[in-house]
Amino acid sequence: MITAEDLILSPIEDLQDINGLPFPKEPKFRKFLITGPPGAGKSSLVQRMRGWPYEGFIDLSVNSWWSIQTLTFRPRELHLGAPIKGFEEALTVLDDEWLDNCDSLEIDYRRIKIPPEKTWFFGTDWRTRYVFEFLLPPVDRIFQDRIERAKTGLFPFDRRITVEIVKHQVQFYRSIAWYFWVSGMNVYVRIDREGTPMAIVDCKNPPKL
Repeated sequence: MITAEDLILSPIEDLQDINGLPFPKEPKFRKFLITGPPGAGKSSLVQRMRGWPYEGFIDLSVNSWWSIQTLTFRPRELHLGAPIKGFEEALTVLDDEWLDNCDSLEIDYRRIKIPPEKTWFFGTDWRTRYVFEFLLPPVDRIFQDRIERAKTGLFPFDRRITVEIVKHQVQFYRSIAWYFWVSGMNVYVRIDREGTPMAIVDCKNPPKL
């Protein structure tokens, strides 16, 4: 998994304002898809954007996931499932199989499906259709927020939360952000929930694909 020290980011300078929040300038409002680990602040961000209020899910190991109905309504919050070495089915960071083994699991990047490049004039350019924001605040902040929300009883999966689990959940999403970037997709990172969007410019220790 990719750590915060591995991923080299640079502030995006050309910005637009969407309901008081900074976003990259060029993409249109309905291109944005917001993803990240539990407790990152996805729902609050989409609400402030006045985007689609319902959560979505995509399994990155499924063929043509980019054309499913879930992605019709945007901007919206997304949860991701990814193929994991040693597991036939994709896992999310809330699955028991993932939580029980998160310190040793590896993403199987070869099984992640990437939208094809546009090959003919009237074809859909799936790689530019969406812009993925990976909301990745510091681990300690997410952990403290999840400890507080666990007291409400509304999020049962927060009962077993630890700093280590949060760290691995953030690394899971950071690793997918990196793989999207090297695969030519439109992706950026926000490490402060209301701060400047950051472009990925390099990775010090990229995984072997």
